[in-house]
Amino acid sequence: MKKLLENLKQFLLTNYKFLIGLFCLYLLFTIELPFVVYKPGGLVNLNDRVTVEDEAKIDGSFSMCYVSMMKGTLPALGLSYIFNNWDIISKNEITIDNGSVDDLLTLEKLYMQESVDNATILAYQKAGKEINITKKVNNVIYITKEADTNIKLYDQILEVEGISIDNINDLRDIVSNYHENDVLQVKVLRKGKEVDCTAKVYNLDGSLKMGIASLVTYEYETDPEVNVKIKKSESGSSGGLMLTLAIYNKITDTDLTQGDKIVGTGTIDINGIVGEIDGVKYKLLGAVKNKADVFLCPLENYDEALKVKEENHLDIIIKGVGTFDEALNYLQTR
Repeated sequence: MKKLLENLKQFLLTNYKFLIGLFCLYLLFTIELPFVVYKPGGLVNLNDRVTVEDEAKIDGSFSMCYVSMMKGTLPALGLSYIFNNWDIISKNEITIDNGSVDDLLTLEKLYMQESVDNATILAYQKAGKEINITKKVNNVIYITKEADTNIKLYDQILEVEGISIDNINDLRDIVSNYHENDVLQVKVLRKGKEVDCTAKVYNLDGSLKMGIASLVTYEYETDPEVNVKIKKSESGSSGGLMLTLAIYNKITDTDLTQGDKIVGTGTIDINGIVGEIDGVKYKLLGAVKNKADVFLCPLENYDEALKVKEENHLDIIIKGVGTFDEALNYLQTR
């Protein structure tokens, strides 16, 4: 043991500069500052992610794009000063008020499921194919500070005062029949178990509220059967437009891609309205990096996308759309 300690001491004395340098290098690459770095992202090719029985042949591709994000280590922050399109963002800008990162991730997963459901239902309806909605799920995604309730985030609302809830409008109608300070009996599904809760009605600017907001996901049956593969690491709603186009393309006889690589971004609701997204700059640059032919984006993001195209001298067609029908018409007639 004495000899071992002596050898260790000799090793440290001989190599202390190297060991200190190694430790500093470790700190350099592992210590995270309260920032993240956004940079041009990549593509998710939906040809393999969306599968349909007896699907039509596709010569081109539909892809949704994403923003790449790096942790705020010193090397990443340093590189952001070298590459023009790498930007430093404060972590405070990407977390929800009074919420944890885990809450944000859970919420984004729900948004992804909502996006898949909306895209599937809309594509089948527009294509005139059979889809049967068997269940609507009202997921609680926000509880106001004024709310007096033991309902929790991500509970699923089943009943209010014994009345089954189909959508958020049902909830508003029920609350409107009560008075301020009335306590409503609410049944929710929490982690697979039914739980009885309460919620006190309060008045906000002349309107009666329970103080919760919900997001609707669906269960359904389709003919032909469709399967949309989503990885555990993927979340958010910005792929809705492209998912709808990819599903529609697979269940109809016309190939909307015409052999091109169609890339885009934008949320989609059950009525086909395309919604604004964040990070269009990084998504467009990622699309060009991956040799896309056409970039579709929401109308609200169109001017920013054109500005990025001009500033970076990009060779790509950009089309802004406000609805699924506009996107479909553009692809059919271009």
